[in-house]
Amino acid sequence: MLGKVLSLLGFPDDIRRMNFRQMMYQGLNFAMIVSSALMIWKGLMVVTGSESPIVVVLSGSMEPAFQRGDLLFLTNYEKDPINVGEIVVFKVEGRDIPIVHRVIKVHQGDLDDNNSVKFLTKGDNNNVDDRGLYAQGQVWLTRKDVVGRARGYVPYIGIVTIIMNEYPQLKFTVLALLALFVLFNRE
Repeated sequence: MLGKVLSLLGFPDDIRRMNFRQMMYQGLNFAMIVSSALMIWKGLMVVTGSESPIVVVLSGSMEPAFQRGDLLFLTNYEKDPINVGEIVVFKVEGRDIPIVHRVIKVHQGDLDDNNSVKFLTKGDNNNVDDRGLYAQGQVWLTRKDVVGRARGYVPYIGIVTIIMNEYPQLKFTVLALLALFVLFNRE
């Protein structure tokens, strides 16, 4: 099926007409696009202080504040205190996917030490707090669990990510078509 689609788009003819130099140019062009995207991501990590400056809301636990598929922009500056009511994104030991929930309680240990703060979270649409989601024996979250704090969002843009993860064949087909387009599109 992919071969038929590529023939309709004229890819085999373009490949035959390209010489070695053009193929190398297109390969380098593709490598530059990929490396530019990685550099932008790393730059965002440095500027925001977050290991993941952009995340997608994957569940409905934060409705009505955030819907499934909303794209969140995060920061994680160590000097900013965590306050009740803030929306944080955190990772729990044993879980790969970060969780987006609101801080409902803060316990301050040493007033001078921002790292001694412990806090409890809950999804706006959940009936109970998140202690059942935390790692075995964990009752509070700490700063080291925080990936970032929500600073802004774009509604529903992240639904593309959710669809791509739920249908991996679609993801690989789209990526293959994009790669072929970049590699074999002549300027």
